[in-house]
Amino acid sequence: QVQLVESGGGLVQPGGSLRLSCAASGIIAKDYAMGWYRQAPGKQRELVAGITSGGSTHYLDSVKGRFTISRDNAKNTVYLQMNSLKPEDTFVYYCNAGLGLITYWGQGTQVTVSS
Repeated sequence: QVQLVESGGGLVQPGGSLRLSCAASGIIAKDYAMGWYRQAPGKQRELVAGITSGGSTHYLDSVKGRFTISRDNAKNTVYLQMNSLKPEDTFVYYCNAGLGLITYWGQGTQVTVSS
């Protein structure tokens, strides 16, 4: 059974930092394209950051220079380091693993940026 378990969300003040973790089980994460998406109520999910199986990364323009995606193969875990957080980064963040037509989602973790 495949599971992606996110953690690390919470409430943070503007300018603060959080690190999200996505622990994978049932798959070898490094073989998959891994991504972090975010979604507001009633809106579509948008890709925030992704890392390919080859290690290439890409980011949503609005988070470039502030967010960093990384992968620890030994822990089968993907991270999203979020710095200089803004209120407009408030979303539910989801971890995704994709390989061809196969895709898996985590349950989501809430990030709230507010003073």
